[in-house]
Amino acid sequence: MCGIIGIVSQSEVNQSLYDGLTVLQHRGQDAAGIVTCDDSGKFFLRKDNGLVKDVFHTRHMLRLKGNMGIGHIRYPTAGCSTLAEAQPFYVNSPFGIALAHNGNLTNTKVLKDELFQSDRRHLNTDSDSEVLLNIVAHELQKTSNLAPQPADIFKAITQVHKRCKGAYAVIAMIAGVGVFAFRDPYGIRPVVIGKRENKIGSDDYIIASESVAVDTLDYDLIRDIEPGECVFIDVKGNIHSQQCAQNITNAPCIFEYVYFARPDSIIDGISVHKSRMRMGSKLADRIKREFPQHDIDVVIPIPDTSRSAALQLSYDLGIMYQEGFIKNRYIGRTFIMPGQKQRKKSVRQKLNPIGLEFEGKNVLLVDDSIVRGTTSQQIVQMARDAGAKKVYFASAAPPVRFPNVYGIDMPSAHEFVAHERNVGQIAKELGVDWLLYQDLDDLIDAVNEDNKVKSFDTSCFDGNYITGDVDESYLYYIDALRNDATKQLADKSNAVIELHNNA
Repeated sequence: MCGIIGIVSQSEVNQSLYDGLTVLQHRGQDAAGIVTCDDSGKFFLRKDNGLVKDVFHTRHMLRLKGNMGIGHIRYPTAGCSTLAEAQPFYVNSPFGIALAHNGNLTNTKVLKDELFQSDRRHLNTDSDSEVLLNIVAHELQKTSNLAPQPADIFKAITQVHKRCKGAYAVIAMIAGVGVFAFRDPYGIRPVVIGKRENKIGSDDYIIASESVAVDTLDYDLIRDIEPGECVFIDVKGNIHSQQCAQNITNAPCIFEYVYFARPDSIIDGISVHKSRMRMGSKLADRIKREFPQHDIDVVIPIPDTSRSAALQLSYDLGIMYQEGFIKNRYIGRTFIMPGQKQRKKSVRQKLNPIGLEFEGKNVLLVDDSIVRGTTSQQIVQMARDAGAKKVYFASAAPPVRFPNVYGIDMPSAHEFVAHERNVGQIAKELGVDWLLYQDLDDLIDAVNEDNKVKSFDTSCFDGNYITGDVDESYLYYIDALRNDATKQLADKSNAVIELHNNA
């Protein structure tokens, strides 16, 4: 999962890109990058491992000149955190193209072979985003125009859709020409467009992963980019758009609403906050059915993403809601951290219980989801150590039993706490008195109450991969890339490389 942003303006965009990436920081904490373009068509690039505030200092910002640019924050989906794979990526031919990508291609191996054998293009990393950039560049190479026109870009992206499979929300920039963005035919990953009226000339435009970046930078949200659509904004601020894919369907990843997106975002016309509140109502209804004689004294959320659901659940049950954990704001999200050892260490650093809210009480802990269960185990133990009599646990999402192949770094299946376990066995593993999961149909109803979208990708819950091209061999392939043993080996290799580079 990553965050992307692009701006075409009548004034310098470096500060706005920085601010936008800061707002999108929850989508990735591994690396950050910005590339801008000035009136002469020259690119200025800064990227590095780390948070936005650590990557960009005053001296870097001063060099990022120009009235258009794109930015990226990375969350590696295969555990790799080398600087070489930080985005945006750049190729000098044709025209000079920079690209930022959120998602994951499922036919990367095939595309790599095509790029070498047919397209004669060189790849320098293992990133599927570099593959995607070279596919875009190869298709744009076919135009006979010295400066690509909207029709050239749309034709190229039409071919990209035919060649690339999987999930991709992309923002790219052509030197001296403009910024364009496109979304896969299923709309799995989010991307929106906004506008700000400019009194000194044409309007300014912004494209970003989530609407919260549009809002905070004082743009007006226009709409989501449609599945399969390409939107192009030239350097003069003229906007063009065209549907470039066939057999499209809007099937966004439902995990965006459960966990990844900020609650103040709107994705495909659906309020993330409201959808999480409805998840809480669905859980409350289920508690009433399955535990009508419950003895819950207090509902406590596991901050931050479960707050909306927990608050609504407590209201519907008529039970007190309290904040029971204080979160350290200066440590990253444990879900995103590579390596089980690092995740275990970080939980205690991230959360600390308020003893008064637990002592002598029967506590219902509410979380957005349970993946490995490592974090949940430690939080449950914290609650018991703080004096809770009983600890119950409710998950706003169903059991996670299948890997996500569309850009979320979920582990191999055998690392899920729900792998080959029923709910009672999972409850025992977590150390809770009882455990309640959201029903998948209830989750879908909670998110799609107003039928804004046709369907959702729910593959991590039911194993039904929306693109239809994911088989056992591919799952075995990503398992080899994502399991914790592989990531720990990669961490050691990266440490050796870093030590060598600093020697």
